[in-house]
Amino acid sequence: MVVMVQREVADAMNAKPGEFTLLSVATQFYAEPSVVVQVPARSFRPPPKVSSTVLKLAVRPQPAAAVVDTGDFFALVRAGFSAPRKQLRNSVAQGTGASLETVAAALDAAEIDPQRRPATLEIAEWAALDAKWPAGVPRSRNA
Repeated sequence: MVVMVQREVADAMNAKPGEFTLLSVATQFYAEPSVVVQVPARSFRPPPKVSSTVLKLAVRPQPAAAVVDTGDFFALVRAGFSAPRKQLRNSVAQGTGASLETVAAALDAAEIDPQRRPATLEIAEWAALDAKWPAGVPRSRNA
């Protein structure tokens, strides 16, 4: 699949761990993005106020990580990014409504440092947290 998007969106889709966003995780869960070409604003008439990027999304035959339920997985990832500048323990607790103790136990079971930031987790680490999330504990405040 080939798409043209605003440069900042392409940067988020193609980010590496440490700079991940919810969009990065969602994109790279299903595809491997790569930049084809940068498209300057002057390529369009009238020129927009933003630059664009053409991205190739090589769709994966299987998602990047095995999860039981993608809806549950993404609810937890979304909760984790609810406060992206906070430490993971606090961000996940805020996004899920779970207690700090519950979140800390799940992070410990998944072998993830609770002081990390959401942007630093790789997809496999989000999947590990999803797998260790306690049954019966909502993955979202909306659940």
